[in-house]
Amino acid sequence: MSKKILIIDDTDADRKIVKRFLNKAGYDNIIIAENGEQGVAMASSEKPDLVITDTMMPGIDGFETCRQIRENHDNDEIKIIVTTGAIDAVDAVKARKVGADDYCVKTSDSTQLIGAVRSLIGEA
Repeated sequence: MSKKILIIDDTDADRKIVKRFLNKAGYDNIIIAENGEQGVAMASSEKPDLVITDTMMPGIDGFETCRQIRENHDNDEIKIIVTTGAIDAVDAVKARKVGADDYCVKTSDSTQLIGAVRSLIGEA
């Protein structure tokens, strides 16, 4: 059975880009949430192997989304990657503090993100 990945991002274009990166890397069991609240609920109901969440979203941001998912699940049960369009070293530290397994800057190059995905859940 293929690994299930949950993408949480409020921007439609960013969701499509991340999904395309994952599909090209061989991951095809992908579910989508359009905001943090929906993402936290889907993490509980869908039990993904990995969550990729954006930092900046209306309502609860990606850091709070990560914290709530960690609070609701065993630490190693779901892997979490926090992504951002802003390059800020403080965000990487904050992401680790709320329980993220990795932190990636959004770029047009998928190398960093796919590397993080493979490191956390293995090959597609």
